Amino acid sequence: MEYIYAALLLHKVGQEVSEDNLKKVISATGASVDEAKVKVLVASLKGVDIADKLANASIVAAPVAAPVAAAPKEEKKEEPKAEAAEGLASLFG
Repeated sequence: MEYIYAALLLHKVGQEVSEDNLKKVISATGASVDEAKVKVLVASLKGVDIADKLANASIVAAPVAAPVAAAPKEEKKEEPKAEAAEGLASLFG
């Protein structure tokens, strides 16, 4: 996950998402750099318009959040404690 965050940070500050830049950002956090993950991420992002993908992600996320907020909350039904105790007592005869 830190590799994605590093790529987003580089994009945000207007830097190229390259292997060297990713390694510098990851190293600056104190984490060890996994060369394979860096190479895969850079190859995966080649030709991708990050700004466009981020804009589409926020558009998709907004409609999904609205129904969740509008969903009615279920009320918890509490059993009377006396009935629960009677049921428990019947187990022991």
